[in-house]
Amino acid sequence: MSEYAIEVNNLCIDYKSLKSYSIKKMLLRGKHNTKDVVHAVRNVSFKIQKGEIWGIIGKNGSGKSTMLKAIAGIFSPDSGSIDLKGHSVSLLSIGVGFQTKLTGRENIMLSGMLLGFSEKHIKDKQDEIIEFAELGDFIDKPVRTYSSGMYSKLAFSITAVLETEIMLVDEVLSVGDEKFKKKSLNKMKSLINDENRTVVIVSHSIPTLKELCTKVMWMHDGEIKKIGEPGEVLKEYAEFMK
Repeated sequence: MSEYAIEVNNLCIDYKSLKSYSIKKMLLRGKHNTKDVVHAVRNVSFKIQKGEIWGIIGKNGSGKSTMLKAIAGIFSPDSGSIDLKGHSVSLLSIGVGFQTKLTGRENIMLSGMLLGFSEKHIKDKQDEIIEFAELGDFIDKPVRTYSSGMYSKLAFSITAVLETEIMLVDEVLSVGDEKFKKKSLNKMKSLINDENRTVVIVSHSIPTLKELCTKVMWMHDGEIKKIGEPGEVLKEYAEFMK
């Protein structure tokens, strides 16, 4: 029997659009009507087997990152369910997870503890994380002083070295200088070789998903358009986007 690491059933996530409202209108009306609700994820269901590497692709606004944040526990579904079977999970995503007033070193400890690791384990891994991140003296400076590339390096290094059972990756592999991109890709390949680790990668990069993934899910307007072998799904997606 197949052992599943992630089961998503009838997942729906909505949010309200505030663009067309003034504060005065909102106070007078009190509520938004239904046409102002954006259905970011609409009745999505899928199962990912333990050890699989899934890629998720789709145009901007298709619901990819929203769904990934829901799996990570950052967003709460409006309806439906997400079952991670008790596995530890981490999300690599720019702009998520760091306290900008704290230093990089302090954020390593905070992030590790939020992922469920002991203080001793994080301290044992700290030097390895710092070495991999290649931030030099910036490791002891506030994260608010970091560029997006530096932020991405630290985020990737923490999750890659601490190694949770489920890794969710949102475009982080495409950020940073070319040397670090290659280093990150090689590290991801080594992590993927562990048959007990499940990985979900959201990306616009067809070559990256084709190289790394065992299966690809194409999302469009909050719904699943197709799930299948990477070559087949990515070819159809590329044709659709022409």
